[in-house]
Amino acid sequence: MVNRTAAVAAMRGLALGDAFGETWFFHPAEVLETALAERWLKAGPWPWTDDTAMALSLLKILRRYGHVHQNALATAFADAYAKDPNRSYGGSMHKVLRAIGDGQDWAAVTRGQFDGMGSWGNGAAMRVAPLGAWFAGDLDTVVTEASRSAAVTHAHPEAVAGAVAVAVAASLSVTGIPGGDLLAAVIERVPDSEVRSRLRRAARITPGADPRHVAGMIGCGRQISAPDTVPYAIWCAATDLDDLTAALWTTALAGGDIDTTCAIVGGIVGARTGLTGVPADWLEACEPLPAWLDRG
Repeated sequence: MVNRTAAVAAMRGLALGDAFGETWFFHPAEVLETALAERWLKAGPWPWTDDTAMALSLLKILRRYGHVHQNALATAFADAYAKDPNRSYGGSMHKVLRAIGDGQDWAAVTRGQFDGMGSWGNGAAMRVAPLGAWFAGDLDTVVTEASRSAAVTHAHPEAVAGAVAVAVAASLSVTGIPGGDLLAAVIERVPDSEVRSRLRRAARITPGADPRHVAGMIGCGRQISAPDTVPYAIWCAATDLDDLTAALWTTALAGGDIDTTCAIVGGIVGARTGLTGVPADWLEACEPLPAWLDRG
């Protein structure tokens, strides 16, 4: 069984979070600390970035094949990049996706990054929430398919661990887990890694803590790595698992790689809530998603 409705909800939440987070790159960070923050949000449009572009490709492959067909996913990523390379792709992804588009073997290209270690960036995690929602309730499959989706562009075990963590969090979100139980349940499914270590640290943080304090302990994406990004995002999602708007404000407060942390949080929380309660002007400002998303 698959949950297409939840996957689309996660996709919409991810895109909103991505676009919302991207707006804060154009405002002073300290504004987020004030009651005037809402006024500083630009009216729109809020464009989404590579986070959403790659998530759309992943969801399209799930719809076509019912699982992660790695060759097809690599082609989909490269095709989307070729059509619109100006979506704030990471530096290494420009090289990877151009090489795949030129016909090179994706596995060889991906494994060859960073002196053969592969990328441990947050790109595999930022796009994977719809996959977790798609397979909601089947965590074994979530772990397997999230790992396969990550490997197409990120060969480093930390990047894979980050993708697994986000996909599991999105899957559990759909099934109704209480926010207070989310981190512990995710930790059970994440392989031994720095991502898992920081998730454990996050689970020990007092609920309601200042996100800036949390970011100081476990990171918030400033290093653009999975270990520096994923634990913070999942902590933020767990804090406001039933309120997408509140979750995005919480996530943005610490700064860092805001579009990516908000995309991850938007995907996890949106898988559960949809866009319920999101201000109408946010929805109007956010760049539309392609029409095919609404087709069966």
